[in-house]
Amino acid sequence: MRILVIEDETTLNKNICEALEAENFVVESTFDGFLAERFLKRESFDCVVMDINLPKKNGYDLCKEFRGYNTQTPVLMLTAFDELEDKIKGFDSGADDYLTKPFFMKELIMRINSLLKRSQSKSENNTNDTIIASDILINTAQKKVKRQNQEIQLTPREYQILVKLCKHKGEIISKNELIKEIWGTSLNVNTNTIEVYVNFLRNKIDKPFGKNSIKTKIGYGYYLETE
Repeated sequence: MRILVIEDETTLNKNICEALEAENFVVESTFDGFLAERFLKRESFDCVVMDINLPKKNGYDLCKEFRGYNTQTPVLMLTAFDELEDKIKGFDSGADDYLTKPFFMKELIMRINSLLKRSQSKSENNTNDTIIASDILINTAQKKVKRQNQEIQLTPREYQILVKLCKHKGEIISKNELIKEIWGTSLNVNTNTIEVYVNFLRNKIDKPFGKNSIKTKIGYGYYLETE
């Protein structure tokens, strides 16, 4: 497994690389956003560990551009901030997990292993099926969503929540189930984060079309009501 470490703090970068190499990962590292951008376009990695506050190009922009041509490789973001807004911005940029500094190397390795397992599982179960729920159509191969034949631009997290609801249309999906399905074992995600994302999703999927498809069952979770 090849890991790219993008961290501008020299000591931390070195410590992360040594900890990963001790776990038999093949590690490449860089210290700024521009060099990282070249690495990501030129080479293939199984996971990317990316700091947010990078010189020349920050982690948000770097991750967002990376997701423009690679939606599969998991990205773990590192940051000194622990605010909900920062986490949401990171996830909206395409990150798969979020780790706040300072952290234990054991936790970093646990998060990476979890991301790798989920990535492998998704790859093995990937199909080109089209999911249809009423007038919502999802092309899972191209990650495209349409409603009433109009394409809707969703962030990776919004897309994952919608897919979960559409696959189980009519069934109540709890907030904790959504967290486990989408964020795995991430310790920095709570039910408030899910509420924010569902609100974003409603504003894109329901509101422009005069619909109220994504329902809340108070105390239980969410479900997609189809006509």
